[in-house]
Amino acid sequence: MERIGKLYFRYGTMGSAKTALLLTTAYNFEERGMSYLCFKPSIDTRDKKNVIRSRIGIERECLWIYRDTDMFALVRDMINNRHNKPEWILVDEAQFLAAEQVDQLAQLVDEFGVNVICYGLRTDFRTCLFEGSRRLFEIADSIDEIKSTCSCGRKTIVNARMDSRGEIITEGEQVEIGGNERYVSVCRKCWRNKKIESSRKGSLPFESE
Repeated sequence: MERIGKLYFRYGTMGSAKTALLLTTAYNFEERGMSYLCFKPSIDTRDKKNVIRSRIGIERECLWIYRDTDMFALVRDMINNRHNKPEWILVDEAQFLAAEQVDQLAQLVDEFGVNVICYGLRTDFRTCLFEGSRRLFEIADSIDEIKSTCSCGRKTIVNARMDSRGEIITEGEQVEIGGNERYVSVCRKCWRNKKIESSRKGSLPFESE
């Protein structure tokens, strides 16, 4: 009987333990003797190339995805050469994938019956969708939000970028790799209030209520 795979997208703001969940999932696969592969886009340069590392300190080796990597061809060739088809593929920081790479992952699901779980952010610091995330929302079989809580108690939605003074930044390149010193996850209301506060300090053009 042909195995039917699925393409999953699990998204959340920074600090919502997406990577920890991926690493825990990989550990569970190992415990059950299930075959899997871990991938991460090369644009995420916070750690050495072949490691997925969580903020809580756990890590696991992975394969690197470059901007021109054909995910379907890469995994197909691995299957043909090793004669061992992975049951699962886990992708960290999936928001950095190109749209065509998401399509290639979907092709792996459809043609080989592999399950693919992509973990990533929904939007950037300007609240605009990333390319990879947009495509996953469009074609994933299953979409789940990994929720986290703002300091005010509401659900976090925005990955706010901060300057050296701790003020909100709303302009700049979409991708700027950083951790707690550059980003804070907040709810929409707190994000708006922080923008208004920054505008009054002269960091941003004033935004009226």
